[in-house]
Amino acid sequence: MQAPTPLAPMPKIDVILSEADLMARVDALADRLVPRLTGDWTAVSILIGATPFTSDLMKALARRGVHPVLDVLWLESYRDARESSGRVVVRADVSRPVEGRGMLLIDDVFDTGRTLDFAKQHLIAKGAREVLTVALTQKPWAPRGPEGVDFCAFDAPGRFLVGYGMDDAGLYRGLPYIGALD
Repeated sequence: MQAPTPLAPMPKIDVILSEADLMARVDALADRLVPRLTGDWTAVSILIGATPFTSDLMKALARRGVHPVLDVLWLESYRDARESSGRVVVRADVSRPVEGRGMLLIDDVFDTGRTLDFAKQHLIAKGAREVLTVALTQKPWAPRGPEGVDFCAFDAPGRFLVGYGMDDAGLYRGLPYIGALD
């Protein structure tokens, strides 16, 4: 039997948004979304980073009596790098019907806008009645206005974020808060 390897030292992570503040932002976002989510809606989580946010947002919507169908879309543009490759690849497509439904497209970070725009156009091409985009956070340089995200929980600093689904080469996704690495 092989001895376990020692854990790597944790880097310095500045807490940007505590777990309690994060949950308050998700609840406030759910309040803003509820009036728009009438009729048939599917919440589409962009894997992998948006998973914790999607889970908490779905619970917040359920507490308000809104129950969209849940699906996922696995897109990749970062791999293990800290910057987008500029190319979005579909690793796994949605599995439920899209045609005629409202689609609530959920991502963790709105940065360049390429990933959400790609996903939105992908769902429209499949026949979605409407696509609303939601991001947990957006970077200061992210597009605003018509090219921006429809709903956002908070504005992030221009730093590399980890925690609550966001990672650094696969690490730190499980942190219950949002932090920034230097």
